[in-house]
Amino acid sequence: MEMRKELQELSELLASKRYTNLRQYLTEQNEADIAGLMEELEGEDMLKVFRILPKDLAADVFSYLEVDSQQTIITSLSDKEAGTVIDNLMADDAADFLEEMPANIVRKLLASANADTRQAVNQLLRYPEDSAGSIMTVEYVSLRESCTVDQAIQRIRAVGLDSETINICYVLDARRELVGTVALRYLLLSEGDELISDIMHGNVISISTLMDQEQVAAQFKKYDFTAMPVVDNENRMVGIITVDDIVDIMEEEVTEDMEKMAAIVPSDKPYMRTSVWETYRKRIPWLLLLMVSAAFTGAIIASFEEALSVYAALIAFIPMLMDTGGNAGGQASVTVIRGLSLGEIVYRDVPRVVWKEIRVAFLCGCTLAGANFAKLMLFDRVGVWVSLTVCLTLVAAVLMAMLVGCLLPVGAKKIGFDPAVMASPFITTIVDALSLLVYFRFASMLLGI
Repeated sequence: MEMRKELQELSELLASKRYTNLRQYLTEQNEADIAGLMEELEGEDMLKVFRILPKDLAADVFSYLEVDSQQTIITSLSDKEAGTVIDNLMADDAADFLEEMPANIVRKLLASANADTRQAVNQLLRYPEDSAGSIMTVEYVSLRESCTVDQAIQRIRAVGLDSETINICYVLDARRELVGTVALRYLLLSEGDELISDIMHGNVISISTLMDQEQVAAQFKKYDFTAMPVVDNENRMVGIITVDDIVDIMEEEVTEDMEKMAAIVPSDKPYMRTSVWETYRKRIPWLLLLMVSAAFTGAIIASFEEALSVYAALIAFIPMLMDTGGNAGGQASVTVIRGLSLGEIVYRDVPRVVWKEIRVAFLCGCTLAGANFAKLMLFDRVGVWVSLTVCLTLVAAVLMAMLVGCLLPVGAKKIGFDPAVMASPFITTIVDALSLLVYFRFASMLLGI
């Protein structure tokens, strides 16, 4: 409701061409809120609003916009104006933006940016995608261990405005190796002539430039930091990662895992900005693969066609058995995948995981079988032996499903695949085939078909 009111006020100022009042109104708003309002405007009005913003505020707002809006704005600006926007962005935001742009636009923007910006962005772009180096920023406050507190405060005043954060300062030696950290509050509370080496914290926890972003997020969760230093293989500091970047990474990773678990090729675009053709291309490969794999269940049913003609009642319970097995396997896989993602489960835990899932499966299977047996006898009246066949299969199906659901993700991670890929689609297909085989085996044993 509040946003609709602000959007209406913004639109009225634009329509009446009261640009001075509009500029004043925008400078009183939060950058993220301005970006949200701009996303609601038509292309021409969005460009007008962006041009009205002060340069520093414009760069901050730009970093919050969707990629499509960023591209629309940057291509409408002159080379000089575009270069100014890139120069005022934090290096990591500039690198993230340029990664999404066509090569010809990237060359144009870097040519318009100043030398320091080009160097910082090129440094970030050379790291592998999804590595710590690719998401870090090179704007941070570094101090020498030999300087005093007064000198350190003077340096913070000089470079602080261009830094991502000044809450933590990083202490480097002459070779730019990271030797310690010092919090701003300690600088403010210490005597001016004290040396940084005397008040710094020497036990520094850092991140390697090549560490995967999921592991980076795990480090932030473990240590509860708001920023962490990034070092190269010689312990030389090259940048920092802040918690706002981690929030974006966690959202990206969760979205990717959800898409993989639903058998969709991951997309980096919001749903409403993805065309029908793009959505089709993301979904159809897995649908084709799963359709072919599901043909195995059809072949199993066809091979027992003669037996089913004798006990036609058995056909009615096939969907229930397959769905229950698939649901049980999905529950186990989601639990294990989450444990793997959070580092709660490692390969040596497999025996414990399997033993736990066996016990859970036995309890769940027996409960489901008991409830189903009562239903079959009291309401369906299909006979004791048919009921036993269905219920024994139910216990076996749940047991197999939970074992497959826990082992497939662990096995996938062990050989280097994403565990999420081994979630519900593959598990359901495997469990369906196994459930049918067991079902017909019990039917042969108990019903003599």
